[in-house]
Amino acid sequence: MEQNYSIPVVIIGGGPAGLTAAYELQKRSGSHRPVVFEGSDMVGGISRTESNNGYRFDIGGHRFFTKVKEVEDMWHEVMGDDFITVPRQSRIYYKEKFFDYPLKLFNALSNIGPYEAARIVVSYIKWQVRPSKTEDSFEDWVINRFGGRLYMHFFRSYTEKVWGINPKEIRADWAAQRIKNLSLFKAVWNAISGANDTASLIEEFQYPRLGPGMMWEKCRDDIRARGGEVNMRSEVVKVNRDGNRVTSIEIKRWSDDGKPAVRETVGGEHFINSMAIKDLIHAFDPPPPQHVIDAANRLKYRDFLIVTLVLDHADPFPDNWIYIHSPKVKVGRIQNFRAWSPEMLPNPDTASIGMEYFCQKGDGLWTMSDADLRALAAKELEELSLAKASDVIDAWVIRQPKAYPVYDGEYKEALDTIQEWIMTLENFQTVGRNGLHRYNNQDHSMLSAMLAARNVLGEDHNVWEVNVERSYHEEFEISKKPPAHVSPIAAE
Repeated sequence: MEQNYSIPVVIIGGGPAGLTAAYELQKRSGSHRPVVFEGSDMVGGISRTESNNGYRFDIGGHRFFTKVKEVEDMWHEVMGDDFITVPRQSRIYYKEKFFDYPLKLFNALSNIGPYEAARIVVSYIKWQVRPSKTEDSFEDWVINRFGGRLYMHFFRSYTEKVWGINPKEIRADWAAQRIKNLSLFKAVWNAISGANDTASLIEEFQYPRLGPGMMWEKCRDDIRARGGEVNMRSEVVKVNRDGNRVTSIEIKRWSDDGKPAVRETVGGEHFINSMAIKDLIHAFDPPPPQHVIDAANRLKYRDFLIVTLVLDHADPFPDNWIYIHSPKVKVGRIQNFRAWSPEMLPNPDTASIGMEYFCQKGDGLWTMSDADLRALAAKELEELSLAKASDVIDAWVIRQPKAYPVYDGEYKEALDTIQEWIMTLENFQTVGRNGLHRYNNQDHSMLSAMLAARNVLGEDHNVWEVNVERSYHEEFEISKKPPAHVSPIAAE
């Protein structure tokens, strides 16, 4: 039902954060009108669902699990009966063997062998007795908690593949944010005793039956039905301000008929941003002080591409996804989309497999032709003994720039500088993964947007504290099952 609005709120970006801000405004106020601008032709950002010839696929896997009640409530309000419950099953491929994930004691022992297992325990004890006094890097943080031997097996190679840099160059606060309360002793004890006081590594999760994009497509439709706007193919290229107050944005809008893009200026009373903060800083007119621009230039991102392969037979493996730690192949993670939802495939006699590659825009992987990427993905699938290259009957490639904010040695000081300046703006907030340059899960991005919407309505929340003070972290145990989540997850 359309509402009567009088106060325009401009929202930059139609991903989970931007659409959540619009939804929250409409839920809580009858006077604030959200106007969303999205540069692409799809909502959902990295949580969108792409399709090719009836095959639907994620840009990375997105489980719907949260301990944030407001987020869970919104998911169910929007999705209704379109959620399905999916059992979690995943493995790690390492040294030409498959390890259950979370690691199970006897499976891990049989794969790695008793001698190496003993060395892992000795290494763990060594680092517990004499931990590193400095804990600045990801490597320091993990070794202090798991020992050098386990770090070498299950952290180092995969982390380098995901981020493209030495783990010594990744800040420890990334590990503290994404991997919390690690305990090898607790993991082994739980595996032996069956006891567990933590149940956050879930056995099953909810998922939209047509993929995560279904959530955001329905959210878009709901916002429009209530009188808000969600404008597609509308790229924000300038953010105009007068002193400490943002006055308008300039957009470049493309039409569907192929005509040249037109520029428009749109004013508002309040502004909420979810575009990459580096791009945002360069969009301000007049620009921020030079030291803020310099700080933005120091922020880095990791890019991502997925090659989806359609196979001429049903699923070659049962997992939702498999983490590939082997340095012999370039693929980092492999999705099996039917294991997420059978409705992701139009033909039950085929399989839809997502080969995920972590890269940098402009590097060798990114610039490969689609045909060459199809050939590479098919070859690597065969090298991993999951299917034959000749089984591939179709393929589709999606490239995703700025998929993950990088936590290198420069990012924290740079981000603090940017945050300090942005917080001087009276009517402007920035939210979401790229808007905060924080490696948030979908629910934390949504929570930051909810709090920003409530700030517009007169409350006082610090959106920069989301996933710092109030958060959940997926820990290393699962109820009544042996745990030990020992692989840095690339994206969820």
